[in-house]
Amino acid sequence: MINDLLLIEFNEEANKTRAILERVPIKADFKPHPKSAALGKLAPHVAQLPELGATVLTTPELDFSNRSFTPLTFESSQRLVKAFDAGAAKVRSALEKLPENAWNQPWKLSFQGKPIFSGSRFLAYRQMFVNHLVHHRAQLGVYLRLNDVPLPATYGPSADDTMGF
Repeated sequence: MINDLLLIEFNEEANKTRAILERVPIKADFKPHPKSAALGKLAPHVAQLPELGATVLTTPELDFSNRSFTPLTFESSQRLVKAFDAGAAKVRSALEKLPENAWNQPWKLSFQGKPIFSGSRFLAYRQMFVNHLVHHRAQLGVYLRLNDVPLPATYGPSADDTMGF
């Protein structure tokens, strides 16, 4: 039952994230502030976050120093969407297969053995993946606004997508 509800929620968040990624301009060096990540780093990060979600759902832990990871090249919004869709499909599949009792199992995130996160798989999925995705998606919304790119509706209409209001 929880998996069914989380799948519905994930599909909603994935659709909203996809709509933002579809509009990302190719301005790799753009930063709204000197301390901000460049668009060419943030957008691929968002596109690849579902890989982390799938990892949380299919493994008991992740040590970043023990995995092979190739950052997505920032080439086009189509490439961002393609990577996001591939990762989202893995999350959906994992959600469909995950036994309900697996949500309470411990999950760890570390780097070279140093803990970054330790808690239940549910908390890891929610905080390290879903909330993380929503957070960075909102950042992308600011980047788009500052580049005069119309924003899609997310949790209601945007100033650009009024949905008839």
